[in-house]
Amino acid sequence: MEPHVSDIVRIVQLVVAPVFLLTAVGTIIAALNSRLGRAVDRRRVLEAALRGLGAAEAQNAQDELAQIGRRIHYVYLAIVFAVLCALFVCLMIAGAFIGALVSAELTRTIAALFVLAMLALIGSLVLFLREIFLAVSTPRHVPK
Repeated sequence: MEPHVSDIVRIVQLVVAPVFLLTAVGTIIAALNSRLGRAVDRRRVLEAALRGLGAAEAQNAQDELAQIGRRIHYVYLAIVFAVLCALFVCLMIAGAFIGALVSAELTRTIAALFVLAMLALIGSLVLFLREIFLAVSTPRHVPK
């Protein structure tokens, strides 16, 4: 059976919410990217100053570098999960259209993609929160 315009309009109406979700995930990725850039910049400053520091200051800088390394790792993983979320949402939208165009029953597949997208988003947000906690709790040592 050939899909009618009304079927396509109904599918477009159904995928509007996931498109807004993509916008939100894109905003989260931008925020994570900004945090990653700041952490990398701080690491570069500390690494450049490390050569001129005394033993005690160098140890403090090394401790902060280790903490920054953990932060970078968490942000990187949060970005991976956010991108996975976006990919699952895109697949969900494509699945909705494909199901309508070829009259295939993809309800369970679309539902599974939505659940996977939400799990990936939850993972990303938890990692984001963990990175923020590390950033707030890390003492900063100003190199001379």
